[in-house]
Amino acid sequence: MQNHLYKNSVMTGRNNLWIALAILWCCACKNNTEYHPPLPILGNYEVVNGDTVRHSIPDFSFVNQDSNIITNETFAGKIYVADFFFTSCPSICPKVKKEMLRIYDKYHTDPRLALISHSIDTKRDSVGRLKEYATNLGVSSDFWHFVTGNKTELFKIANEYFVSALEDPGAPGGFDHSGRLILVDKDRHVRAFCNGTVTEEVDAFMDQIDQLLATEH
Repeated sequence: MQNHLYKNSVMTGRNNLWIALAILWCCACKNNTEYHPPLPILGNYEVVNGDTVRHSIPDFSFVNQDSNIITNETFAGKIYVADFFFTSCPSICPKVKKEMLRIYDKYHTDPRLALISHSIDTKRDSVGRLKEYATNLGVSSDFWHFVTGNKTELFKIANEYFVSALEDPGAPGGFDHSGRLILVDKDRHVRAFCNGTVTEEVDAFMDQIDQLLATEH
């Protein structure tokens, strides 16, 4: 009887030890891995035949600083960051481009990501001027595309990115536009955005880029 009680005591002790080790392991994992919920898909949606159809960036075709045609296929399998600017902008654009350069410096060797900057000044921002602008920034055209094209199409697609862009003779440089940076996933869905003139917001935005890269690849 005593031998039986001894064996039960040993087994109970071993079980308690394994339970304690499991709890410690779970606590260690919880402390070392901070959970982040998935980034939301932004914009309106509709239900078609029982399926939820999310907002997505429509087809586009523009020309970059190397005279190459840039379409949605350019970003196939990638996530990308978009913004809207013009090279002679005297107000927010220099601040935004400084922050975009920070993103470029961190990710330009990562083939899973790309950048696209849309010029809204189609009259003055020729391909040659965009090439000069990109060269002065010292960035690679394989990673960061500065694009121009049809003015109506550029203004139209700005709305799809939830960005305001319009001609305004009373605004600095003749255009009123947002300094927003927009994060787009592999399925053309807008997943996050930030104020590209605020360094702290861009810091948080880059954390969201990391999060999306981790979940989509």
